Amino acid sequence: MKPEPSLFPPATSATAPLAHRMRPTTLDAYRGQSHLLGPGKPLRAAIERGATGSMVFWGPPGSGKTTLARLIANYTDSAFVPFSAVTEGVPRVREVIKEARERREREGRATILFCDEIHRFNKAQQDAFLPWVEEGVITLIGATTENVSFELNPALLSRLRVFVLEPLDSDDVRAIVASAIDVLAGDLDSGAPAPAFNAEAIALIAKHADGDARRALNATEALWRHLVAIDPDARPAIDADLLEAVLAKRLARYDKAGEEHFNLISALHKAVRGSDVEGALYWLARMIEGGEDPLYLARRIVRMATEDIGLADPRALQLTLAAKDAYHFLGSPEGELALVEAVIYLASAPKSNRIYAAWQRAQRAAREHPAEPVPKHVRNAPTKLMKDLGYGEGYRYDHAEDGHAAGQEYLPEQLRGARWYEPSGQGFEKTIAERLEWWAERKHKAR
Repeated sequence: MKPEPSLFPPATSATAPLAHRMRPTTLDAYRGQSHLLGPGKPLRAAIERGATGSMVFWGPPGSGKTTLARLIANYTDSAFVPFSAVTEGVPRVREVIKEARERREREGRATILFCDEIHRFNKAQQDAFLPWVEEGVITLIGATTENVSFELNPALLSRLRVFVLEPLDSDDVRAIVASAIDVLAGDLDSGAPAPAFNAEAIALIAKHADGDARRALNATEALWRHLVAIDPDARPAIDADLLEAVLAKRLARYDKAGEEHFNLISALHKAVRGSDVEGALYWLARMIEGGEDPLYLARRIVRMATEDIGLADPRALQLTLAAKDAYHFLGSPEGELALVEAVIYLASAPKSNRIYAAWQRAQRAAREHPAEPVPKHVRNAPTKLMKDLGYGEGYRYDHAEDGHAAGQEYLPEQLRGARWYEPSGQGFEKTIAERLEWWAERKHKAR
């Protein structure tokens, strides 16, 4: 194994970014991802054997994807070639392949091509990796924050092992911050007083980081440099106000076009379905604070009213449509309260998915019986020919019948007796069930 520092360009200078200086150079120093790198875990064992194969790391920013790729190159004695799918293209891939072939022939050394943001290559561009991964000219390690099931070419994905990296837990982030403070303290002139980062300050930074080590280190560095520039006797305590003042407003980890978008709308929908008002409000607030289009939320809220409340409370649909109109009329921030009102109403309303289920059953029947003829007695007969053919013959006008029920069949013969909508006993659907039973009795008597 090559000396580990050879993988990481020297970064001991106090002017180098702290996040770069803090990169671990051994697996034991690597924080987080114990489900992948704990003792005896398959990935760790493969790395220590020096035989990992091609893979992709899927995880949030700051979870250690790049560092782990560099460590794999180190432990496998491979050349590490960084590649950005954002700024580079297929011509650069060809150059890397040529260099990798020459390196293998000249030195007998493997090449790891680390493709950061691999999802930014479209699926046709991703094909450029395929033959060289197959041939073993390169070991491909991709990194992405997006769902690999959607973003990677299936042919390429089938040749990669997928490892899911998780946000770092607060203990790991606090440990990283504490180590970083020691490094920063070592940069000070001898005898210079260091800023006081107590346990509460470190915990505050960890909370701000949301499991992102890079964010934690950038925040630590910004606070440190701010405090070092102040007279030691006038340094303020590190609190939330100072953190916001130094870093500006904290941004929610939210991507309106990425997986987190779908995760959060799923959480909102399921909290409403689960009648959890507080959970629904939290996820709604997360999305609005993250910059989601409130009209997108309004559309999804209307969908919740029809899918999960339905006729258990017919007012739900009315209220959600009114909320959509109110937001459209008022805009932000005033109109957001209309969405809040709708979400609270839906979460606390009686639930039923029976109209959703009925529609699915009816659609399935329509697909399975796409050409059943309309019964003649319910067809219109505007011409003499149509009357002669029996259109409308035998039709009984329900309003002219006793009890407004003629008891006729309205389904094609092959589907008679089918029942797709079965109301629940929840809310207004209990009344609907009673009504349907009443109508069934009247129709039976009228036949």
